[in-house]
Amino acid sequence: MNVEELKEYLDFKSDQYNNPNFIDSDPIQIPHRFSIKEDIEISGFLAATIAWGNRKMIINSATRMMDLMGNSPYDFVMSATDHHIACIDKMVHRTFNTDDFRFFIKSLKNIYTAHGGLETVFSDREAGDMQQRISAFKKVFFEIDHQQRTTKHISDPRKGSSSKRINMFLRWMCRKDQKGVDFGIWKNIAPAELSCPLDVHSGNVARTLGILKRTQNDQKALQELDTSLRGFDSADPVKYDFALFGLGVFEGIK
Repeated sequence: MNVEELKEYLDFKSDQYNNPNFIDSDPIQIPHRFSIKEDIEISGFLAATIAWGNRKMIINSATRMMDLMGNSPYDFVMSATDHHIACIDKMVHRTFNTDDFRFFIKSLKNIYTAHGGLETVFSDREAGDMQQRISAFKKVFFEIDHQQRTTKHISDPRKGSSSKRINMFLRWMCRKDQKGVDFGIWKNIAPAELSCPLDVHSGNVARTLGILKRTQNDQKALQELDTSLRGFDSADPVKYDFALFGLGVFEGIK
């Protein structure tokens, strides 16, 4: 396919998979259970944080998180005492354990009380472009006392990570269209600023299609993929996440 044909193909596939039927099988169903902005962003952030591995397991683990928070994540974050947090037990998803979850609750409270919330931190343009802001967010997230082991659950583009899960979370919060999948509740970040979540599926499909050459799914690969996707649609490059993911997961393209 030439460039025009490839764009037409990816536009078609993005439109095909960007629909409400996608929600039921994806971790984005977790924030779709809520209507309050802060509940959506906190539940989305937590679900995205553990979004690796089997999607059914991810959804089950994220549901467990919400249950432990009384299915009112913002209220729980803001009102839970140290005793309430200490009573949290049996929260494990792969390497994300109870201690990690307890810290995440405390850190989120600090972000909402001291920094104006998640949207405010990610919207700080003084930190640089979006990938630099992700690095800055990690510093803010771990500015309170924490175990070193927990830091691995927030990626850092400056250390070479593609930051797949955070980029996915940002897509959820910032993209707005008529399809009803992404929320678009963050108004201070334009979709043009976002990067496509890069994982094994999207990376393999991108290489098959010839829009990514680098073999590692790291920050350099993300920059290369960004350049390709912005060439197709500079205003909304991450809509192609639906195409790359769908082609990999549902159509088995490798």
